Amino acid sequence: MGERAFSLYDVEQFIREAGAERVTEDAVRDLEHRLEKLTELMANRAARYAAHAGRSKLIKKQDVLFAKKVVYRNPPSLSPKASSTKTTSSRER
Repeated sequence: MGERAFSLYDVEQFIREAGAERVTEDAVRDLEHRLEKLTELMANRAARYAAHAGRSKLIKKQDVLFAKKVVYRNPPSLSPKASSTKTTSSRER
């Protein structure tokens, strides 16, 4: 397993600050995984926007803010199973 982007302790503290008195380890690990995926997605999009603007080596705040708008408008499925599972529409059933 690779190095964690967020410490499990910090993720647990985020959850507790949100009002939880007790938190399971599975909940902390799941949120850490989802935060890591969301951060990776936004960083990749910001890099693409910077490259499009002719700045392949410099990502500015405006690139991150634009990436945030796009990601929040069309939120990705961050579940580990979603990427490997094909969803069927009502027409296909």
